Amino acid sequence: MKTLKQQLTNYALYHRSKRNIYTHFIGIPLIVFAIICLLKRVTLISEPAVISLATVVIALTCLYYLMLSLSMGLIMAVCLSLLSIAAEPVVSLSTELWLAVSIGSFIVGWVFQFIGHYFEGKKPAFVDDLIGLVIGPLFVLAEFLIMLGFYKDIADHIEQNAGPNKA
Repeated sequence: MKTLKQQLTNYALYHRSKRNIYTHFIGIPLIVFAIICLLKRVTLISEPAVISLATVVIALTCLYYLMLSLSMGLIMAVCLSLLSIAAEPVVSLSTELWLAVSIGSFIVGWVFQFIGHYFEGKKPAFVDDLIGLVIGPLFVLAEFLIMLGFYKDIADHIEQNAGPNKA
């Protein structure tokens, strides 16, 4: 299994434009929110507690993030839990409205992604490695925390191996 630095650096190779990174701050959360909204309607267990497919996917994703980094994994667990809570009102809508909000969020999120990659001049990372779909949200968190002055060692590793961010 690749390390956190290896995964983030590989993802960063496709994301050196600051404009691309900024569009990902909007696009990736929208996509993750949409997926959670869609998966929360798939109930796997209803007794004694309701367990949806979203809960299982979030748990497995967080487990992977925790294996990469305890601190970032815990932060991602909080972020994904908050998105799951935010999805509840959408899930309780009529089927038509639930699908409209979920699919609409998904499409708008991808529009932001592709605008960012237009600025970047490169294809999305997942085209070459599907793990990019899982690393994307973690990369957005890492970039945000790096902007706040945290994880300087990760920032240095990314810059040394993927190059500096471009304006």
